[in-house]
Amino acid sequence: MHLINRNFLTLVRRETERFLALYKQTVMPGLISTALYILVFGKALGKKIDANGLDVNYTLYIIPGLIMMAVINNAYQNSSSSMMQAKFLNFLDDVLITPLSGIEIAFAYIAGGILRGFVSGIAIIIMCYFIAPGFEVYSYLATFIYIILVSWTFSSIGVIVGVFAKSWDHIGVFTTFIFMPLTMLGGVFWSVAWLPHPWGLISKFNPVYWMVNGLRYAMLNVVDENFSFELSLMICLLFCILFSIIASYLISKGYRIKS
Repeated sequence: MHLINRNFLTLVRRETERFLALYKQTVMPGLISTALYILVFGKALGKKIDANGLDVNYTLYIIPGLIMMAVINNAYQNSSSSMMQAKFLNFLDDVLITPLSGIEIAFAYIAGGILRGFVSGIAIIIMCYFIAPGFEVYSYLATFIYIILVSWTFSSIGVIVGVFAKSWDHIGVFTTFIFMPLTMLGGVFWSVAWLPHPWGLISKFNPVYWMVNGLRYAMLNVVDENFSFELSLMICLLFCILFSIIASYLISKGYRIKS
């Protein structure tokens, strides 16, 4: 008796092969954009920035945030676009009649996003060893845990958005008006210690802040003042579980996906 449904693994393999076959459109853009951010913000503008209290140079400081941006975008885009494509081409109808539960279908799509986010994150880490002198990961285990949890969270969100979306534009709206502002205001390019009161406190209500700084601690052993690694990990895990449950519920109920 197989512990994991073979049909489930088949769907996961399909989702994995889908983004690997298009790696020039899925993985490479994240590498290129991150390299440009490092060159422009890190090496060029970073020399003009007073990195007071960072404990590392500015180029190294922004790398975890840039990796998190790529992980979030790749995980979300993979599952949301896959769901939308399946609905648009009526491929999802074939999936729904297979001997798979709604939870298994949801987690298969989520798994595809997790793998794409993870591959993207690891590829950028490898690249940083070549283009960022002095770069070294403090804890690979903690780094992998954060990348997986954040990939899982935003892949689940991608499934949810894919279920509700009626057009491709709806998927882009979330990226432009929600994820990008949250990411940019999540401490990717700055420390909350640089912000005047009360903006530093307000930033801590942004969940992406805890994700970015958690990864920064895992990679560089550098944290903002009063940052809690345990709280960061709990927040990531909470959002991961919450959105996974919502995605599984929507697929199980067939909301907007059953003909």
